[in-house]
Amino acid sequence: MNSWLDTLTRGDQVPSPIGMEMVVLAMVLATALGHVIGWIYMFTHTGLSYSQTFVASLVVIPAIVALTMVVLTGDVMVAFGLLAIFAVVRFRNVLKDTRDTTFILWAILQGMAIGTMRFGLALTVCMGLAATFVYLRIVSFGARHRYDVVLSLQSNGAALAALPTILGRHSLRVQLASQRDLADERVDVSYRLLLRDPARGPDLVRELQSDGGFEQVSIFQRSDEAEV
Repeated sequence: MNSWLDTLTRGDQVPSPIGMEMVVLAMVLATALGHVIGWIYMFTHTGLSYSQTFVASLVVIPAIVALTMVVLTGDVMVAFGLLAIFAVVRFRNVLKDTRDTTFILWAILQGMAIGTMRFGLALTVCMGLAATFVYLRIVSFGARHRYDVVLSLQSNGAALAALPTILGRHSLRVQLASQRDLADERVDVSYRLLLRDPARGPDLVRELQSDGGFEQVSIFQRSDEAEV
């Protein structure tokens, strides 16, 4: 039994500037910071391209990169061998969002810092980038909010003339999105609206429906700068 253990651990007897205790600490810290990256990604994520497996990868990547840096420490031949392996292996997974790329780079950076025993740098970078992503999420940086809803209805020419007055009572900004002529001198129109009170959209619909000149009145939420 002891001979088998000696065979398994013989390679670890090679002199190395990093002890096993530091390796264990590096792996634990890398996994912990990987969880922080994953939590920040989940909290700040918007859109439809969410993937649970991607979040799990963000947790694991720092530990893998850290272990890679530990293996490469002080051994040039191992470094060249790793380069040869990456030259053979092809990674063809396409990220759906450019934001995902930043989190991948963040995870790799954390792993490199921890794998080279720069624990203070790793913690500082983690806290700084986490605060940056949370700030961008809270303030919705980059968003351009212009309209709340899209209103669609059908009407005749006489009732349509009174429509701007009705919309002006409920909206701060009105933009005609489309207009299409129908049979019997009727018109199908759509408007983009920035409501004075977004919660009172149904009130606008009821007012238009109570007027006999408007039909097929519908309203739905629509972001002016939609990102999918």
